[in-house]
Amino acid sequence: MKKDNVVLIGMPTSGKSTMGVILAKILGYRFLDADIVIQEKEGKKLSKIIEEEGVDGFIEIENRINAGIETEKTVIATGGSVVYGKEAMDHYKNIGKVVYLKVDMDTLTKRLHNAKRRGVVMREGQSLVSLYNERSALYEKYADITIEEKDFTMEEVIDITLEALKALPL
Repeated sequence: MKKDNVVLIGMPTSGKSTMGVILAKILGYRFLDADIVIQEKEGKKLSKIIEEEGVDGFIEIENRINAGIETEKTVIATGGSVVYGKEAMDHYKNIGKVVYLKVDMDTLTKRLHNAKRRGVVMREGQSLVSLYNERSALYEKYADITIEEKDFTMEEVIDITLEALKALPL
C-alpha cells in the first residue's frame, strides 16, 4: 500500500475541509471529506447519528467507516473526533501522511460559536477546553506533521504544509 494520501486531522474549524480542497487542487489529488462519507453510508446527518447513537455509538461508526476508506492520491479531511478510533488512525497512518492542523484555544473559541449546531462530538457537560486538551494529545500522537496555524492566512498554512510534506520521505 502506497502512502500517497494526505490525511488532515484537527479540531473543528481548524480548516481541514476548506484547506483540503485547495491542497488537493495544488497536488493534483482528489478530495474526500470523511464526514460526508459517514453521512452517505449511514443515510443521515452527523447530528442525527449522534442524537440516535450517542457519542460512543457515533465514535464506533466513525471509526469503522474511516478504517474502511481505501483511496490513493487523495487529500482526506477527517472529522475532529476521528482520533478516538484506533483502527481508523492506524489505517490512515498506513495509507498516508497525517497532518495535524493545530489551532490555539483562543482561535478555536473565536471560530467555534455553537459547538452543538456544528456537530462537535462532546460528552454531556464537557467543556470546550477539556475537549481541546483531550484531543490535542491524540492529534500529537498520530501526526506525522504538526502545522501551527497561529496568525497565518490560509494560503500561508497551505504553503507551510506543502513544504513540510516535501520534507517527509514517501
